[in-house]
Amino acid sequence: MITLYSYPGLFGVADNNGYGLKVYAFLKLAGLPFAHRHLFDASKAPRGQLPYIEDDGIEIGDSATIITHLVAKHGVTLDAGLSTAQRDLNHLVERLLDDLYWVMSYSRWQDERSWPAFCAALLREHPNLTEEGLLKAKAYNAQRYYYQGIGRYTPDAAYARGLADLQVLANLVPEAGYVHGARPTSIDASIYGFIANIHYYDIDTPLRQFVANHADLVRHCTGMHRAIA
Repeated sequence: MITLYSYPGLFGVADNNGYGLKVYAFLKLAGLPFAHRHLFDASKAPRGQLPYIEDDGIEIGDSATIITHLVAKHGVTLDAGLSTAQRDLNHLVERLLDDLYWVMSYSRWQDERSWPAFCAALLREHPNLTEEGLLKAKAYNAQRYYYQGIGRYTPDAAYARGLADLQVLANLVPEAGYVHGARPTSIDASIYGFIANIHYYDIDTPLRQFVANHADLVRHCTGMHRAIA
């Protein structure tokens, strides 16, 4: 039995972190049965990061490594028909999403214009959290952002970086169907993990405004949301 450990949901999505929601969506698309366990504390996770899975007693961290494992062990065929060029495109999009992650996270924990509403939403939806604990997490994330680099940006400059990433995704997602055709593949799960955490995020940010103004991104996101329900 597979168990997925990831951050809790927020605003109606199964995980309020893009990487955890990516793995969740992949498991759903693949039709693999799994249990879902929500954690706030990642200190005991492999690499100290969420998400991770436990599969037959083996713990595996990192969303890309998890998906590679699931394909190899469980024979997942979502990407079986993809060409080399399509697989190369997937790789490039995954790296773009790695960049977008930092801007999304910054928008929640560091941008003082949205932090109060984000903090209030967490406290409302997860009563076991405390404001003191969230302020500690906020300070910890500020250190992460500084050493990664995004924390040295002004909010407008940080958002400009994220909006450039979103523009590439808006250009990539088709008017109908999914990235590589009529059926979703792993890259659709990855894109959904991040766009859903912007589209369904009930706090106005430049990222959310951008998605709302791009019908193909909204259509892809809501289509995936229904597909994995």
